[in-house]
Amino acid sequence: MGVNVLAFATSPRRHGNSETLLDALLGAMAAEEGVTVEKYALNEIEIQPCRGCNACEELNRCIIDDDDLDWVLEKIIAADIVVMASPVFCMGMCAQAKALVDRMQVLRSRKYVLHLPVIPAERQGKRLGAFLSTAGQDWDYVFDALIPSVKCFFHVMDIKNRDISYLMVNNVDKMGALAAHPTATTDAAVLGKQMIEEIKTRLAGEEREMQKGDRTEARDKQAGTEEDRKTEPQRDETA
Repeated sequence: MGVNVLAFATSPRRHGNSETLLDALLGAMAAEEGVTVEKYALNEIEIQPCRGCNACEELNRCIIDDDDLDWVLEKIIAADIVVMASPVFCMGMCAQAKALVDRMQVLRSRKYVLHLPVIPAERQGKRLGAFLSTAGQDWDYVFDALIPSVKCFFHVMDIKNRDISYLMVNNVDKMGALAAHPTATTDAAVLGKQMIEEIKTRLAGEEREMQKGDRTEARDKQAGTEEDRKTEPQRDETA
């Protein structure tokens, strides 16, 4: 039973504090058996801003076809765990992260306007999300403005509030400051391991349900075959 983890490092500054926190989480996940981790830095792929044209409400796709959104969406939908890491810029997520969130409009249109499934029904409740963030300020409310956008990002891909984990570390402003934090990377590693344990439990339940369904289908098929034999017209040997 494999687990697919998809992660986005959204900071324009590579290997800064938010990505260091992300790497600690992903390292712990990758160390678990059967886990595949893919990480993409948004400044190394192209996600254009949403144009607000609402064409996706009719087309079920985004009309911007010269960036990387199409394959990114495919990976988001296929993933068992989706993780985003962003620094706080001016009390919100960085522009690269917000562009990705805004382009999830196509999933919002699919789900709420066109009333089409985003993921198959059998995968509902069997996906997890995580949001990691770092901030330079030590205010206790420094992350508050990010949360609604984070929830929107995950909700439109059918990851509910109860399935979203958060790890947010403030008072780490300078490059490399997170490495000196007494608990941040350990907390990230613990969270990563916990999430893998949880998703494996859920996926194991899904696998048992599928196996049960296969056995039921096989029994029904066998019963149908036996019933067919009983009702099959018999050849008259005296004719």
